[in-house]
This record gives sequence, C-alpha cells and structure tokens, in this order.
Amino acid sequence: MVTRNPACAASAVSRNFWSSGSRQAGRTALPAPGTGESIRRATRRQFSAEEKIRIVLSGLRGEDSIAELCRREGIVQNLYYRWSKEFLEAGKKRLAGDTARAATSDEVKDLRREAGALKEVVAELMLENRLLKKSMIGAGEDGA
Repeated sequence: MVTRNPACAASAVSRNFWSSGSRQAGRTALPAPGTGESIRRATRRQFSAEEKIRIVLSGLRGEDSIAELCRREGIVQNLYYRWSKEFLEAGKKRLAGDTARAATSDEVKDLRREAGALKEVVAELMLENRLLKKSMIGAGEDGA
C-alpha cells in the first residue's frame, strides 16, 4: 500500500485547480505570455522631440482646434497639454538664462579623462611635497 503525505496531496489538488482554468471568486489568472500586455506595449508610439515640438507649435498656431489636432495626430488631449506645458516651461527657463542641460556621453568621457589627469598631477605634487618635507627634516637634524 502506498502512503501519501496529506500536505503533498493538498498542494497537488491546489496546483491542479489553478492550472485547470477554474477560477476562485475574486481571483483571476495571469494573462498568458505574449498576449495583452505585450501587445499594448508594442503598439504604444514613441514621439521624438521634433514631433512633439511640431504638434505643440501647430496647436499654438490655432489653425485647428486642439481636439481636431489630437485626433489627427492620434494622441489624447491630456498628452498635448502636458507637452505644451513642458515646452513653455523649457522656453521660460531658456529665456531666464538657465541653460543647464544633460551632458553628452563624449563630454562625460572627456571630463572623466581630465579628472583622472588632474588626480595624477595632485598625487605627484603630494609625493614631491612629502619628499621635500622629509629632506628638510633630515637636513635640520644634521645641521643641529
């Protein structure tokens, strides 16, 4: 006769229940991979900065209503107004003289290279300074 562990039997029943497609009230199974969520992500459009500027400027010209512009471009009005606010804030900062911007990767590499070279110079000067101090202490003891 085969003896079974009751805990193992319960987990097997639980596994079979969830994998059989049955659902308990209030719980839903996770979507299968490759469906739903991945489709939504694959169809979400990414707009370049130039496209955003073109759309915002078109809206600011006022030739068409914002609703019509958003329908034509395939965006929601909330997104248009967010872009418009960001565009105007950036313009205001630029006119105020705040020209802080993100550094390019080439600039970062150059700055890191320069910082490394400066650290080497500081290390050499510290070493030279230490050697001079030791020579002064040694010369002072000999002369006294």
